[in-house]
Amino acid sequence: MKRNIDIENLKKLAKQISDSTIISYEDLPEYDLFLSQVIDYLNDRFAGENYTNNIVQNYIKSEVISKPEGGKKRGYTRDHLAQLVLLSYMRPILTAEEIKKVFRLAFNDINESSDDILTWEKAYKIFSDFQRESLEDFNLRKYFNEEKLFKIIEENNLKPEDEERILIFLVVMTLIAQASSIKKLVQRIVAEYEK
Repeated sequence: MKRNIDIENLKKLAKQISDSTIISYEDLPEYDLFLSQVIDYLNDRFAGENYTNNIVQNYIKSEVISKPEGGKKRGYTRDHLAQLVLLSYMRPILTAEEIKKVFRLAFNDINESSDDILTWEKAYKIFSDFQRESLEDFNLRKYFNEEKLFKIIEENNLKPEDEERILIFLVVMTLIAQASSIKKLVQRIVAEYEK
């Protein structure tokens, strides 16, 4: 069995994701956009996202994100894109109501920028740094114990042709277990703050 090849490939994959995972705030369009342009931009730039007019409008109506500037059709700014990008990272982990609570921590009334504790630009840049660092740290931290994984493979007397498949299965299951634990911790933190 090729012991370190798969683990090294995962580390390279994390590095590639780190290099291309988030667009800098300065690279977001600086001119105001129509909603259809926002949808096209997000779906083109973020693989796997499936934004629609209805999704964005529902987030606006429920005050998860802010209304377009001045109620104009062409009123979607960089800050709206920043909100939607942050939202896209939060959606798999938190409900819309939980996201709203998290945003309220830094932005109070979502439609009133004068009471914001942080700017959207600052929040976006902070998150970008966190995201980049977490993926870069993947190469340094042990998200899984290689020795333990190989021991499991050896203990199960697998056929040689199945060893790589089971190694990938074990790596994925380890990462899912960690992601699930982190998700539960995030949800608990949000819930506890509200109390």
